[in-house]
Amino acid sequence: MLNKSYFLKFSLICLVFLASCGVRKPNTYKDAYAAKIAMAMANLKNKSLYNFITNWTGTPYKLGGFDKKGIDCSGFALQLQKQIYNKQLPRRSVDQSNVIKSKNLDKLKEGDLIFFSFGGKEIDHVGVFLNGNYFVHASTTRGVIVDDLSLPIYQKSLIKAGSIN
Repeated sequence: MLNKSYFLKFSLICLVFLASCGVRKPNTYKDAYAAKIAMAMANLKNKSLYNFITNWTGTPYKLGGFDKKGIDCSGFALQLQKQIYNKQLPRRSVDQSNVIKSKNLDKLKEGDLIFFSFGGKEIDHVGVFLNGNYFVHASTTRGVIVDDLSLPIYQKSLIKAGSIN
């Protein structure tokens, strides 16, 4: 027969071990980043834009894609501009960049377009400005997502930004 003291100690150790399995270690960077994204979304003036982004967030990236099964950056920008602002855009990001009036980053307004070049000199990516340092785009690795424009990868690749003529 087990010693009562041994049994109590063993039970206590098991209880502490099992309780610790349910505790999530905080990732302060991820938590802070998520809070900033949530704040950018909450500060959108156009609630239809908020709903559009929420509805598309997480849609996977697919080159040439144009629906919820998969979409690319220019298809996403085209759909957003058409459905939210009733504006027409060409299909390719490089062509989209030719129909905007260029602006400095500090003059951007909600819905303006931001163009990048990750592969060289030609524009190969587009996103839609939200507010602060935040924009929404169809990322090749993460799908449709709200992102921070101040991240070095975006600062280094930024080519131009502005509003549709």
